[in-house]
Amino acid sequence: MTEPLPVFPTNQDLDPVRLRQAFGVFPSGVVAVAACVDGDLVGLAASSFTSVSLDPPLVSFSVANASKTWPALRRAAHLGVTVLAARHGGLARQLAGPVESRFDGVEFALSDGGAVTLPDGLAQFDTTIYREVEAGDHTIVLLQLHAVQHADHSLPLVFHRSAFGLRDDDR
Repeated sequence: MTEPLPVFPTNQDLDPVRLRQAFGVFPSGVVAVAACVDGDLVGLAASSFTSVSLDPPLVSFSVANASKTWPALRRAAHLGVTVLAARHGGLARQLAGPVESRFDGVEFALSDGGAVTLPDGLAQFDTTIYREVEAGDHTIVLLQLHAVQHADHSLPLVFHRSAFGLRDDDR
């Protein structure tokens, strides 16, 4: 009888490039997180969104600690979260681009609390920050839901292997 091979080698190479490649095999949806802060539209795209709890109603996303947008965005009374559709690849890139042009030509809705959502998204949430949890080079942001709208049944925008859309690089 032969000995089973170890599942993981003992000298693992956990460099950031290899980790990013390994993390990238798991597809994730993409959301826009946005608000009106001091009269300016502030927002970002996040591919780490997930539901967390029904009671209380919570969702989360992660943001890099190096983000220049999050310090301003976190000051908002309410944050809007929009689940992006497959057709929003260009919009997601725009929301990850230069701050001054992130909302150029973008149709948006503004709640009384300052949450900014995109009406043509798959779902829109009006949220407030429930808690922030430091997690290495990112912060996990837990958001409490105050309102939700879901009307679109299109396919979601998927981030997979560092690109939008599902890809199979192993063919």
